[in-house]
Amino acid sequence: MSGHNKWSTIKHKKGAADAKRGKIFTRIIKEITIAAKTGGGDPDGNPRLKTAIQNAKSNNMPQDNIIRAIKKGTGELEGVAYEEVTYEGYAPGGVAVMVDCTTDNKNRTVAEMRRLFQKAGGNMGESGCVNWMFERKGQIIIPKENITEEQIMNDALEAGAEDVLDNETVWEVRTVVSDLYAVSSALTEKNYTIEESKISRIPQNTIKVEGKVAEQVLRLIETLEESDDVQDVYANYDIDFSTVSEE
Repeated sequence: MSGHNKWSTIKHKKGAADAKRGKIFTRIIKEITIAAKTGGGDPDGNPRLKTAIQNAKSNNMPQDNIIRAIKKGTGELEGVAYEEVTYEGYAPGGVAVMVDCTTDNKNRTVAEMRRLFQKAGGNMGESGCVNWMFERKGQIIIPKENITEEQIMNDALEAGAEDVLDNETVWEVRTVVSDLYAVSSALTEKNYTIEESKISRIPQNTIKVEGKVAEQVLRLIETLEESDDVQDVYANYDIDFSTVSEE
C-alpha cells in the first residue's frame, strides 16, 4: 500500500484531527467558489462544481452556504478573489511533496509554504520539480461498512471506474479525471455513501522511509494541511507504520 493511500486512511480515522468542521467547510466553500468562477454557476454544465456541491452535502453543509459560495464565484455576491496555486518540494528522506492552495494573497502563501517546509527539515523547490512524479486521477472515498470487495468492484467498474483499492476502513475508487462525477453519481444512485469525491494527485512511484525520518515526513504533511490556504497535500512516501511513534 502506498504512503499516500495510507495517509488517506489515517486522515479518515482522525476525522476532526485533520480539521474542525469549520475548517472543512472553509475548504469546501473555497472549492465551490473557484469552481463557479472558472466554470459557471450551473452545476449541470460544470462537473467540478457538481462534485464540490456533492462533497459539501456529504459533509452536511447547509444549502444556504452552498448557494452563497456559488454566487460569490459568479460575482452575484461580493466576495474574496481566490486563485489556485500549487507548490512543490521535498520532505526529509527525499520524499516528493505537492501542495494545492487556494489563496487571496500569493505572496503571503508562498512565504508561509517555504517557512513550513524549512521548519520541518524539507525544502520547497521550483515549479515542476516533482509534478512529473504524480498523475492526476479522480478519487472517490467510500466507507466500508458492510460493502464487500466483489460488490464495490463490480459496481465501480460498471460505472466506469479504473480501479478500486482496499484502504482498511474505506474503499478508494479511482477514475480518469473526466469520469469522476459520472462515476460518483452512479455510485450514489446505487446508495453508496460518498465520503469524498475529488481530483487527486497519485504518486507513480513511492520512496520508503521509516523511523524518525518517517515521523518528520508526517509532521511536515500535517503541518502543511493545518495551513488555512492549503486545500490538499500529496506525497510519494511508503511508510512501515510499525516504525513510527504514535505520539
